[in-house]
Amino acid sequence: MGGKMQREVSRAVWTWTWTFCLIVLSAGGAWSARGEVRHRLAERKLCADEECSHPISMARALTDYTGPDCRFINIRQGQIVYIYGKLKGKGRNFWQGTVQGDYFGEQSTTLGFFPKSIVKEIQYLGTELVEMPTVDWDFYC
Repeated sequence: MGGKMQREVSRAVWTWTWTFCLIVLSAGGAWSARGEVRHRLAERKLCADEECSHPISMARALTDYTGPDCRFINIRQGQIVYIYGKLKGKGRNFWQGTVQGDYFGEQSTTLGFFPKSIVKEIQYLGTELVEMPTVDWDFYC
């Protein structure tokens, strides 16, 4: 009898989990509080690898920057920025990266865009870049 009850509980948990996943996926954008895809800044980008998971370079912020919307990161003068992508074409003035927060974690690590003009690259971490298309996820809030 214990085995039968355990199977019924497992089936109920599985059914609930599957239903929950369907609801989340059909809600389109339930992965964040805002949950929306903004227009693409560019169709192509350069990355250090095909997953854009390794930084291309490190840069130091020359000035403060406050992003206009959720696709962008805020940067303070002097902060180190890890650059993961460089947009091409119409968005070529924007790079994608993360800001190194203070030692005690004052700023959470968030990937976002910023104007390349506000940073100076100080160290290149890769030699050959891969050109690839941007995807909706690049511009998701």
